[in-house]
Amino acid sequence: MKVWNPRQLLPLAALLMLFSPLLPAQEQDPIPELTPEPALKPKLEQAPCGGSFADWRQGVAAEARAQGRSEQALARLAALSPDPKVLAHDRSQAVFTQDWLTFAGRMVNGYRLRLGREHLRDWASTFAEAQQRYGVPGPVITAFWGLETDYGQVLGDFDTLRALATLAHDCRRAAFFRQQLLAALELLDHGDLAANEFKGAWAGEIGQIQLLPSDYLRLGTDGNGDGRIDLRATKADVILTAARLLQDLGWRAGEPWLEEVQIPEQLPWAEVGLYNRLPRSRWVELGVRTASGSQLLADGYASPELPAALLLPMGRHGPAFLAYPNMDVFLEWNQSLVYATTAAYFATRLDGASKVNPRAPDPGLSGEQMKQLQQTLKDLGYDVGKIDGILGAKTRAAVRAEQLRRNIPADAWPTPALLQVL
Repeated sequence: MKVWNPRQLLPLAALLMLFSPLLPAQEQDPIPELTPEPALKPKLEQAPCGGSFADWRQGVAAEARAQGRSEQALARLAALSPDPKVLAHDRSQAVFTQDWLTFAGRMVNGYRLRLGREHLRDWASTFAEAQQRYGVPGPVITAFWGLETDYGQVLGDFDTLRALATLAHDCRRAAFFRQQLLAALELLDHGDLAANEFKGAWAGEIGQIQLLPSDYLRLGTDGNGDGRIDLRATKADVILTAARLLQDLGWRAGEPWLEEVQIPEQLPWAEVGLYNRLPRSRWVELGVRTASGSQLLADGYASPELPAALLLPMGRHGPAFLAYPNMDVFLEWNQSLVYATTAAYFATRLDGASKVNPRAPDPGLSGEQMKQLQQTLKDLGYDVGKIDGILGAKTRAAVRAEQLRRNIPADAWPTPALLQVL
């Protein structure tokens, strides 16, 4: 799994939905950095930041001019100033602490399911073309489309160039956002979007599937043949570009991504985990059954030898899924396990799956309890990253390792009981 994938920025829609009864909030992990091409990496690593914004802006202008940017684009750059609202959003992590059932319940609601099915019906021929060209089924495209912007209804109103300049001047991820700012100036010169259409998410993403400028340039696809790539208004462009993006992330055509299952009480826990894949036939031997309770291999859902991991987003007593290799693509789009699993589950619902069985998960930890757990795990020698009260990948891995060490069922789900034991 790539670290800091450019598509893992928190969509503006997520923050807007926090305050809307119709459009609920969504979760993502902190903003990532793009791994540059090897030839550009030394230059990007040395990109200056901080200090006088005017002086910093002159340095960007010199670099943009050397790349051949037009005087019109340079004039837009010269007019930019920092946006404090962008930095406020950048520092906020208020939506990262929801458990999976809470988050998925809010995001995969009747409204999004209804609109998603309408889009799949109304744009059936375009989705068919996308699957033929890129191997990605319509429900997967539609799930991301719905979660990111509610099918284009919540695009964001931040000035893209100003937002990117603010984040590039800030020293937390200066190299990444400087590259995106330069790409945005190139996109402006390219002419697919008018200057007044450079609006979107607070972190510089544009369009109905929230692409950063570098990905817009690299993967944008003209779906309706009009000679432009308009990811803000042209749904055919959106669908084809999303499919191309997912193929670029490694989508395996003709294979499933997520399947709800029933699991037995006892499992060989050392073999359980998102990155411990076993053949589907092995999960049958271990007593895993379909969501309805039938024999797993009798459903014809996938090959007996297709590798799958057992995914337990809320522990062994909560919802259970088999995650197939295509699940990696959801995690490439967004490394938050809660968001990625929600997107994958949403896609299965659009593909005809039933509503998930919530089962009876053990209670999780509050934010303060999570911080206490993280500090305890850190004191035990585990790398949990920042002590922030967020159940991220490092904290889950540390919990699982400590569960295995103590001969506790290793489902990577921290509970008050585990905290008390530690």
